[in-house]
Amino acid sequence: MALVKWSPFFFEPFDSMDKMFDEMQSSMTPRGGGSIIPPVDIYETETAVVVETPMPGVDPDCLEISIDNGVLTIKGTSERKTEVDDKNYYRKEVRTGSIFRQVPLPARVQEGEAQASFENGILKISLPKAEARKAIKVEVKKHS
Repeated sequence: MALVKWSPFFFEPFDSMDKMFDEMQSSMTPRGGGSIIPPVDIYETETAVVVETPMPGVDPDCLEISIDNGVLTIKGTSERKTEVDDKNYYRKEVRTGSIFRQVPLPARVQEGEAQASFENGILKISLPKAEARKAIKVEVKKHS
């Protein structure tokens, strides 16, 4: 899937379709079925690609973050300590359970240099950009 810079005017009609594809992709992954798919903001600074995602009520110690071949994976669990049975809910919209999100990164990064922080329920992952690859000239050999 190609990544395109965000524009509020171009992508608005496609938001629901994009979310549907994210949910479909997540359901095809081994841990994805029924998982919570957190929204992400991805932006770029001069030196890094930054990913931010809200994780309210999540213990940062329960998060697992990995980067492989330019794809960022966030796994974790969101749990509530109270029993559901002893409450008389009118509406229950806050989901708990398994968290799973994979996003392709828009630029090459130094995967081993990633840093993550957790503040006020927001997970922030900073991935330093890798240097641009230089073209390699390949010599053509002549066969006589």
